[in-house]
Amino acid sequence: MFEDMNAFAIVVEQSSLNRASKLLNLSQPALSRKIAKLESELGVTLFDRRGKRLELTSVGQITYTFALEQRRRQSQFLQTLSQFKSELPRSLTLGASLTTLQTTLPSLMNEFMERHPQTEMKLLTGKTLEIVSSVRDKKVDVGLIGSYIDEPGLVCIPLFDDHLELVIPQSHPFVSRSRQARLEELQGQPMIMFSKGTLYRRMTDDLFQRFGVMPDIRTEIDSFEAIVRLLPIFKASALLPKSYLRGQLLRDNELVSFHIPELEQTRRTTCLIYDDTVEHSPTALYWITETQQSFAAIHSTS
Repeated sequence: MFEDMNAFAIVVEQSSLNRASKLLNLSQPALSRKIAKLESELGVTLFDRRGKRLELTSVGQITYTFALEQRRRQSQFLQTLSQFKSELPRSLTLGASLTTLQTTLPSLMNEFMERHPQTEMKLLTGKTLEIVSSVRDKKVDVGLIGSYIDEPGLVCIPLFDDHLELVIPQSHPFVSRSRQARLEELQGQPMIMFSKGTLYRRMTDDLFQRFGVMPDIRTEIDSFEAIVRLLPIFKASALLPKSYLRGQLLRDNELVSFHIPELEQTRRTTCLIYDDTVEHSPTALYWITETQQSFAAIHSTS
């Protein structure tokens, strides 16, 4: 019916079967049969025929409005289909360390999907060394990790530096003073720590040992969100990546971040990694290029 509906719309626009038949490359009798067929299928009269003149009936006007909408939707569909085909292959498999999964990756994925909505995104998570192995073994197209690596055949692009900051509830005694503390002041303080074996936990354990600090560890968790929610309940402090501690997050959870100079020693670089020995899909190349551009824009305005 679509072909007949389109022919009907052209007859209306040309106000003539003769002109419309030439535009459609059809004989006039063939075009008349199409219109008659459409009227038969719809069970209505679309034109009042007054000699050689054709005048739309009221239902013909409604049908013409529908035909225009159908034409618009078909054009939109074909355009979307064309974009869909042009971006094949659309699949993108990312690897992310647990830290980047909770800090950097969600916003990057959201921005990328807004620009490339046809992409089928897949995600593999793990520790930094596991993500490096996944990139090397071609299990993922691109990796996002929380430290710089130097591996043969892999490209490692630094994106930004990050370090831990002290986070406390607004009811914590530290809040009544300036927004800076010393690491030694965490001695005996109730704290929520990362689970043993994670990179941040190894870094903080090493730092505490060097400065002779022994906090009162109330619980150990890997989830940043869970730590944030539990801080007021335990009336404890925690060390979280600065990149995670956005202003809105702190305000929503009634938290305060404190700078401790010694925590600068936990500085690490979040990096993008990929295998330089393989030919990447256009989608993977988009991700690599746009991620670099995104952080370059941030650096240029900071």
